[in-house]
Amino acid sequence: MALVLASGSRIRAELLKNAGLSIEVDPADIDERAVEEPLLKAGFSPEDLAQVLAEAKANDVSERRPGELVIGADQILAFKGERHIKPEDMEAARRQLLAFSGKTHELLSAVVISKDGEAIWRHVSIARLTMRKLTPAFVGHYLAQVGDVALSSVGAYQLEGPGVQLFEKIEGDYFTVLGLPLLPLLAELRKLNVLET
Repeated sequence: MALVLASGSRIRAELLKNAGLSIEVDPADIDERAVEEPLLKAGFSPEDLAQVLAEAKANDVSERRPGELVIGADQILAFKGERHIKPEDMEAARRQLLAFSGKTHELLSAVVISKDGEAIWRHVSIARLTMRKLTPAFVGHYLAQVGDVALSSVGAYQLEGPGVQLFEKIEGDYFTVLGLPLLPLLAELRKLNVLET
């Protein structure tokens, strides 16, 4: 059975391929902020937001690919009860990292499998990350080192790169931090007889 990833995320595609899956990448075409807006007004939790966005992506691609299993994923960063999106520019990234300094935030990573335009499985994993106390000078050096890559993730860091130096403690699954709860997904694909048991 064909497996389709409804995401343009390089790291998600790499995680699936490295796990031995044969996938086709077909990014969803949805306006995430437009999907989020009524949910935020209605007081949806960050966990619910991540799941709804992952499902919207999976269903969008699944509707145009009948009979195929489509994997949608989304990640929300929650800090002090509010959700954060990717920083717009380097100054926003700098402010965000200094706000996180010495504190704990959560990454909520949702994954959904859809078929024929309907979700058939959903999962959300949570990781809690505590940043060490950061000086403004260190944050400046870090951002200069990673450049615009900092703007490609909700936390302004990639744990698989120099961003790991920002942290004091991480609780949760590494794959959840990277934006795809891989182990629960693989378990479900085995149940669906897509992977060998």
